[in-house]
Amino acid sequence: MAREAFSLDLDRIEEILPRYTSDGPRYTSYPTAPVWKESFGVEHFKAELAGGTAEAASLATEDDGLSLYVHVPFCRSLCHFCACNKIITRKAELPQRFLDTIEREVAAVREAAGPRTASQQHWGGGTPTHLTPDQLTRLFGIVTDAFPMRAGAEISIEVDPRVTTDEHVAALRECGFNRISMGVQDLDPKVQQAIHRIQPIEQTRHLVEVSRAAGFTGVNFDLIYGLPYQTEESFARTLEQVLELAPDRIALYSYAHVTWLAKQQRGFERKDLPGPSTKLRIMLEAIQHFLDAGYRFIGLDHFAKPEDELSVSLTDRTLRRNFMGHTTQAGVDLIGFGPSAISELRACYAQSHRKLEDWQDAVHEHGLATMRGHHLTRDDIERRWVIGRLMCHGELRAEEFEAVFDQPFASRFARELQHVEPFVADALIEQATDGSLAVTPLGRLLVRNIAMIFDAYLADQRKGEQPMFSKTV
Repeated sequence: MAREAFSLDLDRIEEILPRYTSDGPRYTSYPTAPVWKESFGVEHFKAELAGGTAEAASLATEDDGLSLYVHVPFCRSLCHFCACNKIITRKAELPQRFLDTIEREVAAVREAAGPRTASQQHWGGGTPTHLTPDQLTRLFGIVTDAFPMRAGAEISIEVDPRVTTDEHVAALRECGFNRISMGVQDLDPKVQQAIHRIQPIEQTRHLVEVSRAAGFTGVNFDLIYGLPYQTEESFARTLEQVLELAPDRIALYSYAHVTWLAKQQRGFERKDLPGPSTKLRIMLEAIQHFLDAGYRFIGLDHFAKPEDELSVSLTDRTLRRNFMGHTTQAGVDLIGFGPSAISELRACYAQSHRKLEDWQDAVHEHGLATMRGHHLTRDDIERRWVIGRLMCHGELRAEEFEAVFDQPFASRFARELQHVEPFVADALIEQATDGSLAVTPLGRLLVRNIAMIFDAYLADQRKGEQPMFSKTV
């Protein structure tokens, strides 16, 4: 089944999508984080880092490269839309203590994992450029002294244009960073005031120009739709300004109204959040803008220029999905450092303590700060593979599943495939006689719903009164 070029029939989409609106995971992992247990602790993670379990050994590959993630939790001010793990501070001693602690954590991981090199590194937050240029340089040295970067590695960082100086950019390039991702969200002044993030276009434009002049090969933007006071007209103006700056990648995130996690969002209910139909139309028109401008729709909420590495990864089927979203280099282990950071190894997930103090105390006592995790069963691994293929490639080839797991896909998931029929009827999925699935262009907007068919834990997760996940549409 050939994959179709992406196109938009707005009337048809507006008819179909509301029927599939529900709470559901974004599948940055499978099983998703609510399944993970606190009984998975430091010693379990150390054993997995050493490759000591039979399941991990069976999944090993010749390429033992690493992807590294560093979570820097500090921000100078609170953006009211944000549900990320962050600390609002201007205290100089907190970052200094953070660096001292992460040095111990990296050393402990290096001792457990042994000598390995990395092909990818990403820093997020929080706001990594809350650190001074000298502190950024120190942190990069801590990580890369333990896990040297391979030639041609992707080294990326998330920044806030409001606090990122020319000196920050120079220090990052000297370290070796080659991709920079800027939080933009929305350029409308009224929206910016409502979300407590005043960021004039001139500020963003300056950082883009400085970054490109310094030699960054990739400039990414993050946008959010569904924010207070957004309209189709106002967001169209934001898109025009964004496209003038021509970022290499764009992430178009749906605002997640999760007031049980982010109490500051409760005020938005009095500030004219766009209704479901307006939010849907904003999203669809944004997608059309990106397609018209020549970007490829990578999947879910990611867009990239055709020559960008993310587009190349989509074409050669090495795209992967983790808690940072769609990214390149499928199959490598991911190790996270810092409070709340998540590691994804071949046969487990592990997450560190979220609160800065708890993370620091745990690292100083145990070397690692594992708060919870999950050993993947064989069933988990098979379902993770299926969900990953759907989320990243928009298709699932039955012969590939059989080659990897030595069993027919159609019989292995016969019960789940019974639930595919409504999606086929709505032209969201095409199904072959061997069970192979191809997500249609319209279905790619609902790929979370399609992936949910294969989630063995979801039914139990939905039994509680408190929602666990954001809306799929």
